[in-house]
Amino acid sequence: MSETDVPRPSRDIPLPSPARSRGDESQIALTSRVVRDVGVVIVAGGSGSRVGDGELKQFRWVAGKPVLLHSVQTFMARADVAIVVVVLPKAYAADPPPWLFQCDVDRLLVSTGGTARHESVVSGLEDLPESVSIAVVHDAARPLVTDGTIDRVIREARKGHGAIAALPVVDTLKQVDADGRIVRTVDRAMLWRAQTPQAFPRELLERAHIAARRDGVAATDDAALLERLGMPVVVVQGSERALKITTESDFARAEALSGLRDE
Repeated sequence: MSETDVPRPSRDIPLPSPARSRGDESQIALTSRVVRDVGVVIVAGGSGSRVGDGELKQFRWVAGKPVLLHSVQTFMARADVAIVVVVLPKAYAADPPPWLFQCDVDRLLVSTGGTARHESVVSGLEDLPESVSIAVVHDAARPLVTDGTIDRVIREARKGHGAIAALPVVDTLKQVDADGRIVRTVDRAMLWRAQTPQAFPRELLERAHIAARRDGVAATDDAALLERLGMPVVVVQGSERALKITTESDFARAEALSGLRDE
């Protein structure tokens, strides 16, 4: 779809402001020195059934714009990103919402998702150009991803291993039986809560997905597919802003978290 073919949005969406640090000329010079070798797959193929109002949660508005658009614009504002592939449910992939095309359409692709998350990721990976050497996977349901978190996962992936954003567990954890009785207290010292984005050398991620498909293995995140093959994956500090919108009440939480500074 060309830019001229894109219908005008019926509701104005705020566009991200261009970065300003040492003047326009310095910013242009910096951008020209950065290699665009990062491909981003934003998984937005879920039905959002737990939200329950009939509208896809990734299309609902939060903190001033649609949930999905937050992530797309955040990644497209980066000089190292060559392309952003948005994976949508089949019914929407052929006719995406018009506000999506307020982004840089030259660096945007829309792909059709599968019935499971890992199928959607594979669909997005297949659309990445050959020039991409670092693959980043992000859940659209985490609209408030911070640029600092993205920096950290990509930096680690450039070292040749996988990296995921995560937060250390701070609550006391209890293991219980089927009747709700406590069996034991779990040591939380080495436990982290996984988030996205997750970044990998592209070749490692593709190899992990090929092996998973061959072995009939599914996983709730991409890091687990590398782990099962013995490939190293590290955690980097995530952000409390990276709340995953799952239920209706999460929209109010995301609105509140949107006011927190980048981490």
